[in-house]
Amino acid sequence: MSKVLSTLRYSAEHEWVDGSTPTKVGITQVAADALGDVVYVDLPEAGATITAGETCGEVESTKSVSDLYAPVTGTVVEINQEAVDNPALLNEDPYGNGWLFTVEVSEEGPLLSAADYASANGGDVE
Repeated sequence: MSKVLSTLRYSAEHEWVDGSTPTKVGITQVAADALGDVVYVDLPEAGATITAGETCGEVESTKSVSDLYAPVTGTVVEINQEAVDNPALLNEDPYGNGWLFTVEVSEEGPLLSAADYASANGGDVE
């Protein structure tokens, strides 16, 4: 079963935020497992403004293409070039080296606790 980290908060669309400043954003292991082998990631550019609940990129796997939704509103500070260059990191380490980008948050979208996310989507809270 996919792990859900208790230290993070989650969007209903399977993104996580860590609450640091700037906030790191990634996709959950639940999403990575459902996608299968991730082969391409399209992320917003540094300096771009993203809006909670709106699409801000794509994750492509051998199975499908999925939109990436912004879990927060704010300005993108940095993208994880390592994840762009090696999208398999999203499968291998979605909560670590597979993070996607950081955001200077001006407003949070609706976020779930780890327990609520795991209850709705399956997964073991760790």
